[in-house]
Amino acid sequence: MQNPSSEYIAFVEPGNVVTRRVGLPPEAVDALGQTPPRLPQMPGYHLVRKGHSGITMVNIGVGPANAKTITDHIAVLRPHAWLMLGHCAGLRTTQQLGDYVLAHAYVREDHVLDEELPLWVPIPALAEVQVALERAVSEVTGCKGGELKRLMRTGTVASTDNRNWELLPTSNVASTPQRRFSQSRAVALDMESATIAANGFRFRVPYGTLLCVSDKPLHGEIKLPGMANQFYRERVNQHLKIGIRAVTLLRDAGPAQLHSRKLRSFAEVAFQ
Repeated sequence: MQNPSSEYIAFVEPGNVVTRRVGLPPEAVDALGQTPPRLPQMPGYHLVRKGHSGITMVNIGVGPANAKTITDHIAVLRPHAWLMLGHCAGLRTTQQLGDYVLAHAYVREDHVLDEELPLWVPIPALAEVQVALERAVSEVTGCKGGELKRLMRTGTVASTDNRNWELLPTSNVASTPQRRFSQSRAVALDMESATIAANGFRFRVPYGTLLCVSDKPLHGEIKLPGMANQFYRERVNQHLKIGIRAVTLLRDAGPAQLHSRKLRSFAEVAFQ
Protein backbone atom coordinates (compact mmCIF):
# COMPACT_ATOMS: atom_id res chain seq x y z
CA MET A 1 0.00 0.00 0.00
CA GLN A 2 3.02 2.29 0.37
CA ASN A 3 3.95 1.76 -3.28
CA PRO A 4 1.99 4.20 -5.50
CA SER A 5 2.64 2.02 -8.57
CA SER A 6 1.35 -1.18 -6.95
CA GLU A 7 -1.30 -3.15 -8.84
CA TYR A 8 -3.20 -3.58 -5.56
CA ILE A 9 -5.53 -0.78 -4.55
CA ALA A 10 -6.45 -1.65 -0.96
CA PHE A 11 -5.67 -3.91 1.97
CA VAL A 12 -8.66 -5.05 4.04
CA GLU A 13 -8.23 -6.45 7.55
CA PRO A 14 -10.77 -8.10 9.90
CA GLY A 15 -13.53 -5.70 10.87
CA ASN A 16 -13.47 -4.21 7.34
CA VAL A 17 -10.50 -1.98 8.24
CA VAL A 18 -9.38 -0.65 4.86
CA THR A 19 -5.97 0.78 3.98
CA ARG A 20 -5.91 2.42 0.56
CA ARG A 21 -2.86 2.48 -1.65
CA VAL A 22 -0.82 5.67 -1.44
CA GLY A 23 -2.28 8.29 -3.76
CA LEU A 24 -5.83 6.92 -3.82
CA PRO A 25 -8.61 8.91 -2.11
CA PRO A 26 -10.43 7.18 0.77
CA GLU A 27 -13.97 5.98 0.16
CA ALA A 28 -17.00 6.32 2.40
CA VAL A 29 -16.97 2.61 3.21
CA ASP A 30 -13.47 2.94 4.69
CA ALA A 31 -14.80 4.90 7.67
CA LEU A 32 -17.21 2.08 8.58
CA GLY A 33 -14.47 -0.36 9.49
CA GLN A 34 -13.40 -0.93 13.07
CA THR A 35 -10.79 -3.28 14.45
CA PRO A 36 -12.64 -5.98 16.43
CA PRO A 37 -11.77 -6.35 20.14
CA ARG A 38 -10.64 -9.89 19.35
CA LEU A 39 -9.92 -11.58 16.06
CA PRO A 40 -12.43 -14.09 14.67
CA GLN A 41 -11.51 -17.75 14.73
CA MET A 42 -10.20 -17.70 11.15
CA PRO A 43 -9.39 -14.09 10.23
CA GLY A 44 -9.12 -13.10 6.58
CA TYR A 45 -6.89 -10.47 4.97
CA HIS A 46 -7.52 -9.20 1.44
CA LEU A 47 -5.20 -7.59 -1.09
CA VAL A 48 -7.73 -5.94 -3.38
CA ARG A 49 -7.08 -5.65 -7.11
CA LYS A 50 -9.34 -4.40 -9.85
CA GLY A 51 -11.51 -6.99 -11.54
CA HIS A 52 -11.83 -9.11 -8.38
CA SER A 53 -8.40 -10.60 -9.10
CA GLY A 54 -6.70 -9.95 -5.78
CA ILE A 55 -5.41 -12.28 -3.08
CA THR A 56 -7.06 -13.38 0.15
CA MET A 57 -5.14 -14.91 3.04
CA VAL A 58 -7.02 -16.78 5.75
CA ASN A 59 -5.33 -17.83 8.98
CA ILE A 60 -7.12 -21.12 9.51
CA GLY A 61 -5.43 -22.03 12.78
CA VAL A 62 -4.78 -25.68 13.58
CA GLY A 63 -6.50 -28.88 12.54
CA PRO A 64 -8.24 -30.59 9.61
CA ALA A 65 -11.71 -29.59 10.85
CA ASN A 66 -10.81 -25.92 10.40
CA ALA A 67 -9.28 -26.67 7.01
CA LYS A 68 -12.44 -28.42 5.80
CA THR A 69 -14.77 -25.76 7.18
CA ILE A 70 -13.01 -22.82 5.53
CA THR A 71 -12.49 -24.51 2.17
CA ASP A 72 -16.14 -25.64 2.12
CA HIS A 73 -17.14 -21.99 2.42
CA ILE A 74 -14.51 -20.51 0.10
CA ALA A 75 -15.26 -23.05 -2.64
CA VAL A 76 -18.69 -21.54 -3.33
CA LEU A 77 -16.95 -18.27 -4.27
CA ARG A 78 -15.21 -20.19 -7.08
CA PRO A 79 -11.63 -19.03 -6.47
CA HIS A 80 -9.14 -19.64 -9.26
CA ALA A 81 -6.81 -21.46 -6.87
CA TRP A 82 -5.86 -21.88 -3.25
CA LEU A 83 -2.50 -22.58 -1.68
CA MET A 84 -1.59 -24.03 1.70
CA LEU A 85 1.25 -22.17 3.40
CA GLY A 86 2.04 -23.47 6.85
CA HIS A 87 4.41 -25.18 9.24
CA CYS A 88 5.22 -28.87 9.31
CA ALA A 89 7.25 -31.46 11.14
CA GLY A 90 10.27 -32.61 9.16
CA LEU A 91 10.58 -36.39 9.09
CA ARG A 92 14.00 -36.76 7.45
CA THR A 93 17.35 -36.44 9.19
CA THR A 94 18.72 -34.24 6.40
CA GLN A 95 16.06 -31.55 6.86
CA GLN A 96 16.83 -28.40 8.82
CA LEU A 97 14.47 -26.06 10.65
CA GLY A 98 13.40 -23.44 8.13
CA ASP A 99 13.64 -25.73 5.08
CA TYR A 100 10.70 -25.75 2.66
CA VAL A 101 8.65 -28.76 1.54
CA LEU A 102 6.78 -28.76 -1.77
CA ALA A 103 4.09 -31.45 -1.56
CA HIS A 104 3.68 -33.69 -4.59
CA ALA A 105 1.56 -36.35 -2.85
CA TYR A 106 -0.56 -36.63 0.28
CA VAL A 107 -1.24 -39.24 2.95
CA ARG A 108 -4.75 -38.62 4.24
CA GLU A 109 -5.12 -39.46 7.92
CA ASP A 110 -7.24 -36.38 8.66
CA HIS A 111 -10.52 -38.38 8.63
CA VAL A 112 -12.72 -35.35 7.84
CA LEU A 113 -13.40 -36.05 4.15
CA ASP A 114 -13.41 -39.85 4.09
CA GLU A 115 -17.16 -40.02 3.40
CA GLU A 116 -17.17 -37.28 0.77
CA LEU A 117 -13.98 -38.43 -0.98
CA PRO A 118 -12.92 -42.05 -0.43
CA LEU A 119 -9.30 -42.73 0.47
CA TRP A 120 -8.78 -44.78 -2.70
CA VAL A 121 -9.13 -41.60 -4.78
CA PRO A 122 -5.62 -40.26 -5.54
CA ILE A 123 -5.01 -36.54 -5.04
CA PRO A 124 -2.62 -35.58 -7.88
CA ALA A 125 -0.13 -32.75 -7.84
CA LEU A 126 -1.02 -30.05 -10.39
CA ALA A 127 1.93 -29.23 -12.62
CA GLU A 128 1.00 -25.58 -13.11
CA VAL A 129 0.84 -24.92 -9.38
CA GLN A 130 3.99 -26.93 -8.65
CA VAL A 131 6.00 -25.00 -11.23
CA ALA A 132 4.74 -21.66 -9.89
CA LEU A 133 5.62 -22.54 -6.30
CA GLU A 134 9.10 -23.78 -7.21
CA ARG A 135 9.78 -20.70 -9.31
CA ALA A 136 8.51 -18.42 -6.52
CA VAL A 137 10.83 -20.05 -3.98
CA SER A 138 13.75 -19.60 -6.37
CA GLU A 139 12.95 -15.95 -7.09
CA VAL A 140 12.36 -14.92 -3.47
CA THR A 141 15.29 -16.83 -1.95
CA GLY A 142 17.68 -16.32 -4.86
CA CYS A 143 18.55 -20.05 -4.82
CA LYS A 144 18.87 -22.18 -7.96
CA GLY A 145 19.88 -25.68 -8.96
CA GLY A 146 21.45 -27.77 -6.21
CA GLU A 147 21.21 -24.92 -3.72
CA LEU A 148 17.43 -24.77 -4.25
CA LYS A 149 17.16 -28.54 -3.74
CA ARG A 150 18.95 -28.27 -0.41
CA LEU A 151 16.52 -25.55 0.71
CA MET A 152 13.30 -27.07 -0.66
CA ARG A 153 12.48 -30.75 -0.67
CA THR A 154 9.75 -32.21 -2.88
CA GLY A 155 7.92 -35.21 -1.52
CA THR A 156 4.91 -36.73 0.19
CA VAL A 157 3.21 -34.82 3.00
CA ALA A 158 1.19 -36.74 5.59
CA SER A 159 -1.69 -35.02 7.36
CA THR A 160 -3.04 -36.38 10.64
CA ASP A 161 -5.84 -35.40 13.01
CA ASN A 162 -3.80 -36.58 16.02
CA ARG A 163 -1.90 -33.63 17.44
CA ASN A 164 0.25 -35.92 19.60
CA TRP A 165 0.92 -38.68 17.07
CA GLU A 166 4.60 -38.94 17.99
CA LEU A 167 3.74 -39.75 21.63
CA LEU A 168 1.76 -42.92 20.86
CA PRO A 169 3.34 -46.19 22.04
CA THR A 170 5.51 -47.87 19.43
CA SER A 171 6.25 -51.25 20.98
CA ASN A 172 4.36 -54.33 19.82
CA VAL A 173 2.17 -52.29 17.50
CA ALA A 174 2.25 -53.26 13.83
CA SER A 175 0.61 -50.11 12.52
CA THR A 176 1.89 -47.07 14.39
CA PRO A 177 1.83 -43.63 12.79
CA GLN A 178 5.64 -43.71 12.47
CA ARG A 179 5.46 -47.03 10.61
CA ARG A 180 2.73 -45.86 8.25
CA PHE A 181 4.44 -42.56 7.51
CA SER A 182 7.69 -44.42 6.89
CA GLN A 183 5.96 -46.80 4.48
CA SER A 184 4.46 -43.83 2.62
CA ARG A 185 7.94 -42.26 2.23
CA ALA A 186 6.56 -39.03 3.70
CA VAL A 187 9.08 -36.23 4.16
CA ALA A 188 6.88 -33.96 6.30
CA LEU A 189 3.78 -34.06 8.46
CA ASP A 190 1.10 -31.52 9.32
CA MET A 191 -2.61 -31.43 10.12
CA GLU A 192 -4.20 -29.49 7.24
CA SER A 193 -2.49 -29.89 3.85
CA ALA A 194 -4.16 -33.12 2.72
CA THR A 195 -7.57 -31.73 3.72
CA ILE A 196 -7.10 -28.57 1.67
CA ALA A 197 -5.78 -30.51 -1.32
CA ALA A 198 -8.56 -33.10 -1.11
CA ASN A 199 -11.27 -30.43 -0.90
CA GLY A 200 -9.64 -28.64 -3.84
CA PHE A 201 -9.84 -31.88 -5.82
CA ARG A 202 -13.40 -32.44 -4.65
CA PHE A 203 -14.58 -28.92 -5.59
CA ARG A 204 -12.30 -28.65 -8.67
CA VAL A 205 -10.30 -25.74 -7.24
CA PRO A 206 -6.59 -25.88 -8.24
CA TYR A 207 -4.48 -26.40 -5.12
CA GLY A 208 -0.89 -26.61 -3.95
CA THR A 209 1.12 -26.88 -0.74
CA LEU A 210 4.36 -25.26 0.38
CA LEU A 211 5.31 -25.93 3.99
CA CYS A 212 8.18 -24.79 6.19
CA VAL A 213 9.82 -27.14 8.69
CA SER A 214 9.31 -25.78 12.20
CA ASP A 215 10.19 -28.87 14.25
CA LYS A 216 11.53 -32.43 13.98
CA PRO A 217 9.80 -34.44 16.71
CA LEU A 218 11.31 -37.77 15.63
CA HIS A 219 14.79 -36.33 16.02
CA GLY A 220 14.42 -34.51 19.33
CA GLU A 221 13.96 -31.03 17.84
CA ILE A 222 10.65 -29.85 19.23
CA LYS A 223 8.96 -26.45 19.12
CA LEU A 224 10.28 -24.40 22.02
CA PRO A 225 9.43 -20.71 22.51
CA GLY A 226 12.95 -19.50 21.71
CA MET A 227 13.23 -21.68 18.63
CA ALA A 228 9.81 -20.58 17.41
CA ASN A 229 10.74 -16.91 17.75
CA GLN A 230 13.92 -17.39 15.75
CA PHE A 231 12.06 -19.41 13.15
CA TYR A 232 9.38 -16.74 12.81
CA ARG A 233 11.91 -13.97 12.41
CA GLU A 234 13.85 -15.74 9.70
CA ARG A 235 11.20 -17.50 7.64
CA VAL A 236 7.60 -16.37 8.08
CA ASN A 237 7.98 -13.13 6.15
CA GLN A 238 9.85 -14.89 3.33
CA HIS A 239 7.28 -17.69 3.25
CA LEU A 240 4.44 -15.21 2.79
CA LYS A 241 6.30 -13.40 0.00
CA ILE A 242 6.77 -16.73 -1.77
CA GLY A 243 3.04 -17.45 -1.56
CA ILE A 244 2.11 -14.05 -2.97
CA ARG A 245 4.66 -14.42 -5.76
CA ALA A 246 3.33 -17.89 -6.64
CA VAL A 247 -0.24 -16.58 -6.87
CA THR A 248 0.99 -13.72 -9.07
CA LEU A 249 2.71 -16.17 -11.42
CA LEU A 250 -0.46 -18.28 -11.63
CA ARG A 251 -2.53 -15.19 -12.38
CA ASP A 252 -0.12 -14.01 -15.07
CA ALA A 253 -0.36 -17.40 -16.79
CA GLY A 254 -4.12 -16.97 -17.05
CA PRO A 255 -7.07 -19.16 -16.01
CA ALA A 256 -6.86 -21.24 -19.19
CA GLN A 257 -3.50 -22.61 -18.04
CA LEU A 258 -4.51 -22.94 -14.41
CA HIS A 259 -7.76 -24.88 -14.59
CA SER A 260 -6.30 -28.31 -15.19
CA ARG A 261 -8.21 -31.16 -16.80
CA LYS A 262 -6.95 -33.33 -13.95
CA LEU A 263 -9.78 -31.92 -11.85
CA ARG A 264 -12.54 -33.00 -14.26
CA SER A 265 -13.81 -36.50 -14.97
CA PHE A 266 -13.96 -37.93 -18.49
CA ALA A 267 -17.66 -37.06 -18.77
CA GLU A 268 -17.48 -33.58 -17.26
CA VAL A 269 -17.34 -30.21 -19.02
CA ALA A 270 -15.21 -27.32 -17.81
CA PHE A 271 -16.55 -25.12 -14.98
CA GLN A 272 -19.64 -27.26 -14.44
